[in-house]
Amino acid sequence: MNNRIANVAVLGGILLLGLGGGYWLADMRAAQPAAVAPTPEKKALYWYDPMYPQQKFDKPGKSPFMDMQLVPRYAEADQTPDSAALRIDPSLTQNIGMRLTPVTRGVLASSLELPATLAFNDRDVAVVQARAAGFVERVYARAPGDVLKANAPLADILVPEWAAAQEEFLALRRSNDAGLLAAARQRLRLSGMPSGLITQMERSGQVQSVMTITSPLGGALQTLDVREGMTVAAGQTLARVNGLGTVWLQVAVPEAQGAALAVGQVVESRFVGLPGRTFSGTVSAVLPQTALDSRTVQVRVELPNPDGALRPGMTAQVRLTQSSGQSVLWLPSEALIRTGKRVLVMVAEEGGRYRPVEVQVGTENQDQTMIIAGLQEGQQVVASGQFLLDSEASLKGLTPQSPAESAMSLQPGGRP
Repeated sequence: MNNRIANVAVLGGILLLGLGGGYWLADMRAAQPAAVAPTPEKKALYWYDPMYPQQKFDKPGKSPFMDMQLVPRYAEADQTPDSAALRIDPSLTQNIGMRLTPVTRGVLASSLELPATLAFNDRDVAVVQARAAGFVERVYARAPGDVLKANAPLADILVPEWAAAQEEFLALRRSNDAGLLAAARQRLRLSGMPSGLITQMERSGQVQSVMTITSPLGGALQTLDVREGMTVAAGQTLARVNGLGTVWLQVAVPEAQGAALAVGQVVESRFVGLPGRTFSGTVSAVLPQTALDSRTVQVRVELPNPDGALRPGMTAQVRLTQSSGQSVLWLPSEALIRTGKRVLVMVAEEGGRYRPVEVQVGTENQDQTMIIAGLQEGQQVVASGQFLLDSEASLKGLTPQSPAESAMSLQPGGRP
């Protein structure tokens, strides 16, 4: 009995010690700080220079472009839907004066404002020559620069060899031989006698050996190379007359805009000496040779001059306009970021996001630039403050979308 009681006492002591040890271990574990789970190391996809983000490197180091260390680009950033876009707080956009403009569609038209000089129309020229050898008997009161009417007399020339031929013709006319008379009349024509002079001789029955040289058309007398008493040879040039019914505008168009020129293109011109008047004409010729000194294409514009108000030598300001009827995308030129190698824009998206996009541009007209690829109609583009956004995008290493990537994202099912 005593032994059983002793055994029970020993077992009770052991249980009490076990319980006490358990509580002590529990207190010790509770007093120790909990172990921190190790943070997984971020994986860098590549390294880049923030000032030249389009170039990627496969290991860290110093930038070959700038005196700075390369910055890592982590995989988590590329897996984020907005990794290629900036988020700007709406209040900040107001502070920096950011302004948006839409991409619009319109008809392709070009307009150039250029200086021009008025000149004679070299297609409207008359050259007066002596039809037979003779002597100048009289010179009318004319001088180079005079404006003449058509058939205005210039000089009288005596042609001795016509006298014998005309006397023969008058003798044959008395014979009433029609065949011989026709042959004699043909001989007079071949000798250079004008038809009007032959008719006058037939009507008067008298020899007409003096020929009056007249102006074939109305215009400005350019040259007059006859003097009273001088001898002239057959075919000798006596005078030159330029018509004034139409005149030429000589325009030098820059070589870069020469491809848009075409014959028949409408031109509006204004002259310093004729304020308040606008003259409309058309391009009559685009010369095939480019001026080497100025790198310009020479264009001739034909202007009607019914009242003679346009005088060669006058200066003018012309506007060349052309419309192909082709519908294209337009964007204000101020929204473009030209880096020298490419052209970028900052496209505004929902949620205050702004994405750099590379675009292909065409011609520029009146502060508007044609967009060939990279954008679509209705998109909002930053027109003011875009350079600040571009700098921020470069610092963050955001690579602009190429025109092909932008086209894919704009397709149904693509990322907006």
